[in-house]
Amino acid sequence: MAKASTATLASNRKARHDYAILDVVEAGIVLHGSEVKSLRAGQVQIADAFARVIDGEVWLDGVHIPPYQYAVGVGSHDPDRPRKLLLHRDEIERLADRVARERLSLVPLALRLVDGRVKVDLALARGRRREDKRRVIAERDVKREMQRALGRQRKGMN
Repeated sequence: MAKASTATLASNRKARHDYAILDVVEAGIVLHGSEVKSLRAGQVQIADAFARVIDGEVWLDGVHIPPYQYAVGVGSHDPDRPRKLLLHRDEIERLADRVARERLSLVPLALRLVDGRVKVDLALARGRRREDKRRVIAERDVKREMQRALGRQRKGMN
């Protein structure tokens, strides 16, 4: 089987800082043609985006896809409209149950182009407090310093 071609269109780096990621699912997204062209041109902002389950459907809010430069009038789209995500019913029920029971958030991590189709990496995440963020940064710095020390030791510099 041929390997799927994948290109990252946008990533939400802020989400990994603000949230503890528990689970990630890949979802399709319903878009207009001009939105896909804007995405391919790299014009998208997902930093403030979130998803929610409404009546058994998952909707992505807060994504800003500016109108395509060459689509005017009838061909253009509303840049801030909610967009429907495509998931299996059992996945939607599982996500909705965990969000309600554990007080979690649905946060998009990335928009990717997979074999010509736009996919969203949707994370089930728990928000971090300020002290949690500081602790994570400190742990990452300690881990990085240990790796540097091991590298220097392997090279015989210490």
